[in-house]
Amino acid sequence: MEKIWLKSYPEGVPAEIDATLYRSVAHLMEESFRKYADRNAYVCMDKFLTYAEVDQMSQKVGAWLQSKGLKKGARVAIMLPNVLQYPVAMAGILRAGYTVVNVNPLYTPRELQHQLNDSGAEAIFVLENFATTVEQVLAQSPLKHVVVASMGDLLGGLKGAIVNFVVRNVKKMVPAFSLPNAVSFKQVLAEGGRLPLNPVQLGHDDVAFLQYTGGTTGVSKGAVLLHRNVVANVLQNEAWLGMETEAEQLGFVCALPLYHIYSLTISAFMGLRLGGMNLLIPNPRDIPGFVKELGKHRMHVFPAVNTLYNALLNNPEFAKLDFSSYQVCNGGGMSVQRAVADRWLKLTGTPIIEGYGMSETSPVATANRVDIKEFTGTIGLPIPSTEVSILDDNGNPVPFGQAGEIAIRGPQVMAGYWNRPEETAKSMTPDGFFKTGDVGIMDERGYTRIVDRKKDMIIVSGFNVYPNEIEEVVAGHPGVLEVACIGVPDNNSGEAVKLFVVRKDASLTAEQLLDFCKHELTAYKKPKYIEFRDELPKTNVGKILRRQLRDEKKAA
Repeated sequence: MEKIWLKSYPEGVPAEIDATLYRSVAHLMEESFRKYADRNAYVCMDKFLTYAEVDQMSQKVGAWLQSKGLKKGARVAIMLPNVLQYPVAMAGILRAGYTVVNVNPLYTPRELQHQLNDSGAEAIFVLENFATTVEQVLAQSPLKHVVVASMGDLLGGLKGAIVNFVVRNVKKMVPAFSLPNAVSFKQVLAEGGRLPLNPVQLGHDDVAFLQYTGGTTGVSKGAVLLHRNVVANVLQNEAWLGMETEAEQLGFVCALPLYHIYSLTISAFMGLRLGGMNLLIPNPRDIPGFVKELGKHRMHVFPAVNTLYNALLNNPEFAKLDFSSYQVCNGGGMSVQRAVADRWLKLTGTPIIEGYGMSETSPVATANRVDIKEFTGTIGLPIPSTEVSILDDNGNPVPFGQAGEIAIRGPQVMAGYWNRPEETAKSMTPDGFFKTGDVGIMDERGYTRIVDRKKDMIIVSGFNVYPNEIEEVVAGHPGVLEVACIGVPDNNSGEAVKLFVVRKDASLTAEQLLDFCKHELTAYKKPKYIEFRDELPKTNVGKILRRQLRDEKKAA
C-alpha cells in the first residue's frame, strides 16, 4: 500500500525503525541499567531508586522466582499500583524468563479469578491493601506463590515503618486478610539476594506480557504481547518524539497506572530507554497530592488521559507550577476534548499531542506531530513502521475521506489473544492487519479522525468497559429480567455507563442495583445511570439493539 502519510512526517523522523535492535525487553532494560547506573530511575513518595538499585533488586526477584521451579514462560501476575515495587517486580519477572500478567488492583474477586484462571498465573505480587481479594479466589485459582508488598517496603527503615503504620492503623486502608503461605516482598529480596539469577535465552517471539482487554467482544482476554512487540513500540515512540536527552535527565510523569499498557510503554519503558526518571504517583485521583508531587521535580514528558488533564486544570494550585521544562504532553486512552486541549496549551504552553492505540498494539499506532501548535482534532499519522488502512464491511480499503474500520499493521501488533484462536482470527485480516472496531476517516495527508466505534465498547477515563460483561453481572440480580448497557457522554470521564433494565421484581430500585454492582464491578465499570423500561428494542431474532438505545440518547 502507498504510505501517503510519510509526506506529512516531520523532518528527521524515519519511515522505519529497526525492531530487531534488542533481543527482548530484558535486553533493553539491562542495557539501560548498565548505561545509566548512577542515575535515578524512579521516585515515589520522595524515595529515589537508581538504575543500579533497580538492577540489583530485580535480579533478586528473578532469582527467587526461578528458585520456586517456575519454567520459562510461566505467567506471573502483578497486582500493584504505581509504587516502587512495581518496576522492580516487573523487571525481575521478565529477566527470569517469565510473562507478566498485569492486574488492576481494584478488581473484584470475580474479575481477578477470571484473569488468573484464564492466564494460568502461578504467582502474584500484590499490595497488602488488596490481599483480601487474592484470599477470596486463591482456592479457585492456579496460584502457587503469593508475594505481599507493603507501601513502606522500599521507602527506608523509619519512613517505611511510619508509612505502613499510617496506612494500616490511621487511614485503615488494609482490610484484614489471611494468606498463611504468602511471603513478604522484603523476604523475597532477602532470599533472592542469596541466589543466582540464571541466564535465560529470550527472543523476539517469547511472550513478555498478557495484557487483558475485551478485544472485539465483551469476554476479557489476554492480548499476547511478544518481546518484539513491546521493544518495537518503545523504539517507534522514541523515533517519533525525537527528544533531546543530552541537556538534562528527562523526567517522566507516571500517574496513569503501570498495569495499563499506555503508561507501561510511554512512561516505564520509554523512561528506561532514554535514561529518564519516572515520577510514580500511586493515587492520581488525589489531585492536591499529585500537584504537590509535580511541584518537586522538573518534568519533561507527561502522558495522561483527557480526564486527568481536566482535573489538573481545575485545581488552582496546579496553575502555580513551573511548566518551563515540559516538552511532550501525550493524550491517549480516550478522546481529547478540544476545550481541555485549548486550556492546557494556554496554561502550560505545551500542546496535548493526541495519539491512538490499543492494548493489542502495545499500544501506540498513530500520533500527531510533536511540533503542532494547537489541537488538531485527529489521532495523527501512523508512526514509523506502521500502516493504517480504512476498511469497508467486506475488508476492502475505502477511498480517502470515506468512513470505515481502522485497521493496523506493524511490528507492535500483538501475536493474538491468549488461547483464543477463533477470536484472533476474527480480529485479523489475511494480510496481517488488526481490525480495531473503531470507525475512522483518513484524509489525503494521512491524518485519521475517529468518527464512531463499530463495537459497543465504552471508554471511561481511558479504561475499556464492555457491555457484555456489565450485562452478564446485572442479569445475575434476581430482580432483573432483561438488561442493556451503553455508554453516554460524560463531562468528567468522557463516557459513563448507563443501564436499561426491565424488572422481574417490580419493587427493584436503582439504589439496590447500584449496590449490587458495587460488589461485582471495579469502580470505573459501575453504572452511573439506570433507566427502567417495560421492554427493550430487539431484532427479529431477539437480540437487544444497543445501537438503537444509543441513537435514542443522541436524538434526545
